[in-house]
Amino acid sequence: MDSAGPSMIHHPSTSGHDMTSRDYYADSYAHFGIHEEMLKDTVRTGSYRSAIINNPHLFQGKTVLDVGCGTGILSMFAAKAGAKHVVGVSSLASSSLFDVKSFTKIDMSNIIDQAEKIVEANGFKDKITLVKGKLEESELPIKEFDIIISEWMGYFLLYESMLDTVLLARDKYLKKDGLIFPDTATLYLAAIEDQDYKEEKINFWDNVYGFDYSCIKDIALREPLVDTVEMKAVVTDPCLLKHIDLLTAKKEDLTFDVPFSLTASRNDYVHAFLAWFDISFECTHKKVKFSTGPHSQYTHWKQTVFYTPTTIVVSEGDKINGRLMCAPNARNNRDLDIGITYQAGTGPSQSMQYKMCVYSFFPPQLRILAFCLLGVIKNRTLTGYQVLIALPFPIEFLSSL
Repeated sequence: MDSAGPSMIHHPSTSGHDMTSRDYYADSYAHFGIHEEMLKDTVRTGSYRSAIINNPHLFQGKTVLDVGCGTGILSMFAAKAGAKHVVGVSSLASSSLFDVKSFTKIDMSNIIDQAEKIVEANGFKDKITLVKGKLEESELPIKEFDIIISEWMGYFLLYESMLDTVLLARDKYLKKDGLIFPDTATLYLAAIEDQDYKEEKINFWDNVYGFDYSCIKDIALREPLVDTVEMKAVVTDPCLLKHIDLLTAKKEDLTFDVPFSLTASRNDYVHAFLAWFDISFECTHKKVKFSTGPHSQYTHWKQTVFYTPTTIVVSEGDKINGRLMCAPNARNNRDLDIGITYQAGTGPSQSMQYKMCVYSFFPPQLRILAFCLLGVIKNRTLTGYQVLIALPFPIEFLSSL
């Protein structure tokens, strides 16, 4: 592309200098700390680097679209690998972080202001064009691309609904024989023993200084935990839940209802189900892949834990059969609604509905802000006591107060 040049293409959004605390709450993706964590994730960033830098024959003279470019690291990898020109688009999704009835939509892309400086500082000003705005609303300087690169994965692979934007980019901009980095993703499930943590965080609500708080226990159970789990806690063999080929997948494939069967590898107790995903760059000469599972090196995605309402007792060879349903939440497609139905051996069948909600992963300071904003929206005055007691609770509970 002859005319792309070193331009920084802007679409209307909140400037980094003018952002209020509310904007930063909505635009958490702009905070450097999030990008620091991702860049320091050597499994994540190193795998992308290996897949791109070690395959210059795929990038030499090619046009590349970086969907959700963040600080521009993948764009610079592609330029270094010999790409003719790279276009990086800042924002991955059009939906707000918040309930659309409560908050206005704010473009989550202000980190691109820093990405522009990073690109120029590293000598790629003439090779990389950055576009600030949502991909579906932006006019790109190139109409067709040879390669799409994107780090779209979220917790439980699909949390934050970013993959649908990559699929949109594929259908709109990728050439017929184009490549996608990465091109496959696989979601897995196993069962774990986790008595100590479940006792501390879930069963605690059964008896709070002699009082029954079990109504909160039900809410806590429905909020999946994102954390690292040691391999020794895994009680069953893993089961493949969902395989996604990015070259052929449709948006509808991201809503699914699949069976699973887990076989106990020892006599033990089961307190939760555990999910993780593997990523692969199948189009590379030497296959590059990584896993976020408990058997692998730490990644910032960790694993996702779904606690069961009752403890399951298994003996070696016993099976836990069930189904897992996953769909974007109807009110906010960045959230995930997940249902797990299961039966251990000849025992009773049980079902549990979970929700992966953006508020679940905020630190206490942001939970305070979320709670206060909910109070403003509801035209309520919140006491200091109400704010303090809000800290441990899921946002669904807070909004009902």
